[in-house]
Amino acid sequence: MTTTRRHFVHTLGSAAALAALYPLSSFAQALDQVKIMYGFPAGSAGDSVARRVAEKLGGTAYSKNPGFVENKPGAGGRIAVETLKNAPADGSVLTLAPVSALSVYPHIYPKLSYKPDDVVPVSIGAIMHHGLAVGPAVPAEVKTLKDFLAWAKANPDKASYGSPGAGSMPHLLGALLGIRAAVDLKHVPYRGTVPSITDLVGGQIAAAMNPSGDYLQYMKTGRVRVLATSGKKRSPYLPDVPTFIELGYPDVTSEEWFGFYAPAKTPAATLASANAAITGALKDKTVIDALGIVGLVAHGSTQQEMLADQKAEFERWGPLVKQIGFTSES
Repeated sequence: MTTTRRHFVHTLGSAAALAALYPLSSFAQALDQVKIMYGFPAGSAGDSVARRVAEKLGGTAYSKNPGFVENKPGAGGRIAVETLKNAPADGSVLTLAPVSALSVYPHIYPKLSYKPDDVVPVSIGAIMHHGLAVGPAVPAEVKTLKDFLAWAKANPDKASYGSPGAGSMPHLLGALLGIRAAVDLKHVPYRGTVPSITDLVGGQIAAAMNPSGDYLQYMKTGRVRVLATSGKKRSPYLPDVPTFIELGYPDVTSEEWFGFYAPAKTPAATLASANAAITGALKDKTVIDALGIVGLVAHGSTQQEMLADQKAEFERWGPLVKQIGFTSES
């Protein structure tokens, strides 16, 4: 399967045309309940987005009852997107996925089991910064990114970093850092952030690149040290941690988001109803506060804004993936 810019242009144009035919005030009949699939384990930061939004869907024009979350971990979130492609196109099933699943994976997986236009955007859910953290396998005197890179060069047999999965945004950011710093950082893929941080805290791996919010509880007890984050500006939850940009690595940057998707043939009126319910939930203070605890910024969007940003990420990461040289046949 070859993904081209045409997929994005066609989908963006179709979404805009359908939105014009069905304004947000034109809702489909409310569903009994909505299932939200999430392609990583329960307990991670992204899982919080799915669950907090699902709780708020009940009693809206979209759903009579609160939604429920089904975790489908594995393959860097691809399983959940693939499953969504074949789900009923009636709004009863959504997937919450990182934008990389639709913008980066097409560059990495020649045999990807879905195309970006097999699913359609509903709304962005939350924005996250990724962070590079070290644990007890790295000496306590390693306190900065410069220190870590020097230690990694001096200890190539120990210079490993975990990520939520091969081909994930954290994996690519770590690989890009290694290239730019001329350090051989060995990648260790996991099935989500939780197991990678478990091994980081346990000293099985030296470092990890994950959503920075997933480190917060471990930072409080001093079990991990976050050395840098991937945002254009410092994370509001880690104001004392510099960005990779500040430290001289301008393209080791990502403000990745989790977004809600529906099957491609879902009626536009249903998509509009889902968008209104989800963006409404993301304005709820309890949801905003709950996501803040795990280092995420609640952020709703229009379908068109979400798709346009996805397209921009697709175009940005194509050349970078080639530089990194990572592809997968799986």
